[in-house]
Amino acid sequence: MFYHLFRYLDRFYDVPGAGMFNYISFKTGLSFIFALLLSTLFGRRIINFLQKKQIGETIRDLGLEGQLSKKGTPTMGGIIIINAILIPTLLFADLTNIYIILMLITTVWMGAIGFLDDYIKVFLKNKEGLSGKAKIVGQVGLGLIVGLVMYLSPDVVMRENTEIRGELRVEDVVYSKKDIKATRTTIPFVKNNDLDYADAFKSAGKNAQKYGWILFVLVAIFIVTAVSNGANLTDGLDGLSAGSSAIMGGALGVLAYLSGNINYSGYLNIMYIPGTGELLVFAGAFLGATIGFLWYNSFPAQVFMGDTGSLTLGGIIAVFAIAIRKELLLPILCGVFLAESLSVICQVSYFKYTKRKYGTGKRIFKMTPLHHHFQKPGNAGIEALIQRPLQALPEPKIVVRFWIVSIILAALTIITLKIR
Repeated sequence: MFYHLFRYLDRFYDVPGAGMFNYISFKTGLSFIFALLLSTLFGRRIINFLQKKQIGETIRDLGLEGQLSKKGTPTMGGIIIINAILIPTLLFADLTNIYIILMLITTVWMGAIGFLDDYIKVFLKNKEGLSGKAKIVGQVGLGLIVGLVMYLSPDVVMRENTEIRGELRVEDVVYSKKDIKATRTTIPFVKNNDLDYADAFKSAGKNAQKYGWILFVLVAIFIVTAVSNGANLTDGLDGLSAGSSAIMGGALGVLAYLSGNINYSGYLNIMYIPGTGELLVFAGAFLGATIGFLWYNSFPAQVFMGDTGSLTLGGIIAVFAIAIRKELLLPILCGVFLAESLSVICQVSYFKYTKRKYGTGKRIFKMTPLHHHFQKPGNAGIEALIQRPLQALPEPKIVVRFWIVSIILAALTIITLKIR
């Protein structure tokens, strides 16, 4: 809103300083600071409201140190994050930008699913919350919307690049002046870094592009579902999901800026996607909101984000990556989410397999999701293939180590643009 107001003032009245809103860096800085202030200063009021309404977390006794002390801690704190993302974005971003519109829809959509899940748990006293099928339907619905918008919108385009090669290396990259719609995406560790979904259907001739878009939509649905569920599983320790998401969001902001700037895109020899630079403003709000939330969510937590926050964060990260055509980098960037999800899948699958074969189910990890494995001491009566570490780690140490891993993975994700 402020963006459009000051653009108007600059264009017709030449108001001093109004032209600052033409710079993405200025808008991103404002968005970050405003989100940080909203989540820290007004977060306390939301927490007090949640406490007044007795919206507390129900804790299952898993035998973890300090676990029961968290009973009654306010949940649904994801409302703090959502507000701190939406308000700065609405104020400082270009609301006519298709990518910003997609991110706003994603935030509200996933926030609504998470809120409904928490509402059923807290107010209707149903510990199961929203059924798994209902969550999947919501996630699939968002993935379908994102995929179709990317396919149908005339504003979602890219420009083809042509390499000018010297004797030993690429001397320059020249971009076509014509915008095109394509099913290309970025893939790591491969020469030219591009993958076209339509290439899987070369035999279809003229219909290859249409089938490529169908595959793209299916990939979008899978990624939205996988990443949002991974973020949900990661939300088990104070500050773990919020901190990890902040790191991932910062990396995605860098990738959006590089993809939306023709000079940097040319230097890195990656696809140039007009309009994605504006996503940096949203990334600023996302980063400010998640860091500000850590003010209250770091150990010992004064509030939990609940599914309202975790599903929203995962959905945002997934759709953001899809929008800038970096969805195939997510297994690296979201390595923490992936490890948490795989730990649960492997644990359940191995348990069922051994129970069917030997009559007694066996475990791979002492407990899943993965972060709980490190809270349990090894060789202490839990039969599992992996017993290390033998000594249980304090919760803050586990969280910080997962953050460090996330930072390493974020850096690796960015440098893959030059590894080919």
